[in-house]
Amino acid sequence: MLRSAMKQPVVIARDLTLVEATGADQVVGMGLVGFSLVVFTYYTIWVIVLPFVDSSHVLHSYFLAREYAVILPAVAGLLLVLLVGTFIAIVMWRNRKPAKKID
Repeated sequence: MLRSAMKQPVVIARDLTLVEATGADQVVGMGLVGFSLVVFTYYTIWVIVLPFVDSSHVLHSYFLAREYAVILPAVAGLLLVLLVGTFIAIVMWRNRKPAKKID
């Protein structure tokens, strides 16, 4: 009984229905998850593990200098804020209502 209820489309306000993801959507989603996992693992080793490893160890040759561990996320955060702000500004600009003329 529960299984048949789960297969029904979910209806949200204004009669929007959610549909199941296609195969391409699932592949893209799994790719993004895999990429995020690789970036998270790399950054975690770089920031948490590498300071405790001897600086002459060969492991250091696979990572950038420690200064970039702060600079790169800061630049990425600024770009994210810039892109989100630009998106919001464009949406608000396109959806603005013309001012009413007062006679």
